[in-house]
Amino acid sequence: MRRLAGLGFVLCLAACAPTAKLPSVPVAAGTGITINARVVPEFDDKDGTTTPRVCVDSHCDGFVWAGGLNLTSPDTSRLHGLSDLTLLPDGRVLAVSDDGELLEARLVLDAAGRPSGLADARLRPLTNLQDQPISGQKLAADAEGLAVMPNGDRLVSFERDHRIWLYPARGGPARKAPSPAATFADNDGMEALAPDPARGRDAYVVGREDDGQVWHCRLSTACETGPKLDMPKGFALTAVTRLSGGRTAWLLRAFDPLRGPRAELRVTDQSLRVLDRIVIERPASIDNMEGIAAVERAGGKIRFYLLADDNFSAQQRTLLLAFDWTPPKVSGP
Repeated sequence: MRRLAGLGFVLCLAACAPTAKLPSVPVAAGTGITINARVVPEFDDKDGTTTPRVCVDSHCDGFVWAGGLNLTSPDTSRLHGLSDLTLLPDGRVLAVSDDGELLEARLVLDAAGRPSGLADARLRPLTNLQDQPISGQKLAADAEGLAVMPNGDRLVSFERDHRIWLYPARGGPARKAPSPAATFADNDGMEALAPDPARGRDAYVVGREDDGQVWHCRLSTACETGPKLDMPKGFALTAVTRLSGGRTAWLLRAFDPLRGPRAELRVTDQSLRVLDRIVIERPASIDNMEGIAAVERAGGKIRFYLLADDNFSAQQRTLLLAFDWTPPKVSGP
């Protein structure tokens, strides 16, 4: 969810902010909703100036801003707290929320190929092992990671009550899936979750928020401890997605009262060597970035979509940001 720093003051900035009023009952399964998408610029500065990208180790030349949206809905006050997303090959977007909701919509692009809206949106509650809704049950419903497996089954990781559940593609009750045999703090769970097709059709990767510890899991066996991601001081791991060629994209986030929210998008090879990365911070359009999806495009380029969790706060935004990445050329021997 929203553990951005260890300072009590920082936590209060999120926890004490005005929150969106929730309806007394969860949204009915499959309810269609309208999503208003306001285009946001790359930079939120007021005077029209821009700031160079924040590069790390001279990297980030490969990242280009590809558009952004601020998402709201006039139909429900439950379109908040979105923590992870997946973009399916047919253009549908799936996202899970901190309050046990599943959003499904169709991504709309403008003539220039930039995101312009979400259409055909539906909001439904996640369910438990007895196929009953868990929306609004905070200890049980804090969904953080989402992975769609090759056969269409969906994995969702939860924190507070730390676990991974599998939702069958054909419907029916959820069932337990293997999760790391590890200790997780109450609000520092398995934020990062993604399919791991290079390891097998039933394989997935899991990452812990606070220290970047990674596990390799399969539905058919127990999880194995993997490497630990090297993270800058103050950053936490919030999302992961596997790419072709043994590459992986990682989303990190940080917050402090002076600089506000920051995010790092990092692409690594199989040995976790950094291929490229960019830090996004104010005055860029930025909030509490928690979700990542990737679409591989012609010429080896990759479109990344980053999703912000607004913590149900009127002071924050549900942002969907897009960046196009051109992999750096590999020099010859």
